Amino acid sequence: MMENKNKVIYILLTDTGTLLNRVIKWFTNAPYNHVSLVFDEKLSEMYSFGRKQPRNPLIAGFVKEDIYYGTYRYFQNTRCLLLKINVSEEEYKKIANTVQFFESNKELFTYNFIGLFGVLLNYPIKKKNSFFCSQFVAEVFKRSGMPLWDLPSALVTPHDFYEHHSFEIIYEGRLYNYPLLEQELILENELAEFSPVAALKKLLPL
Repeated sequence: MMENKNKVIYILLTDTGTLLNRVIKWFTNAPYNHVSLVFDEKLSEMYSFGRKQPRNPLIAGFVKEDIYYGTYRYFQNTRCLLLKINVSEEEYKKIANTVQFFESNKELFTYNFIGLFGVLLNYPIKKKNSFFCSQFVAEVFKRSGMPLWDLPSALVTPHDFYEHHSFEIIYEGRLYNYPLLEQELILENELAEFSPVAALKKLLPL
């Protein structure tokens, strides 16, 4: 009997255009170099491994990302690709429980910077409780009984999600042009960027 795939998990691929992102893109030659796991089409519940402080990429780990008040507000020209995959009720619960485990123990997890070099060398570098973004998302699927690739999670890249046949494209373009976002909140952030306080902060060191 075929399993009923009546639930949806979303994957958001992004390109913020930051210096670090451009360096990674130079090595990978891929359009997007960050991936997040998302539970709703309005992007209000979104998880990944990335910056804990928007202006410092070296302070990173497990994060619940916020489209409006998190890192993305500082990179308003971010481009994105939103994908979706249909899953069963049981698979959805397993994915949610796995992410909840990460969130409940977030202080134990660090960012696997050295693992990025492993991807370049095609050699998986695993560290206990340490992940980079695509490694984390691939690991969540794997732990939930949905291994999408026949390779270690530490070798999965954002571009692998882009190319996987199980995902359907929902939207591609500027992140803040995505039609299901709250445009009022986006406008608030854009106006705040032109305030005197914001201008002063831009002059301060990282």
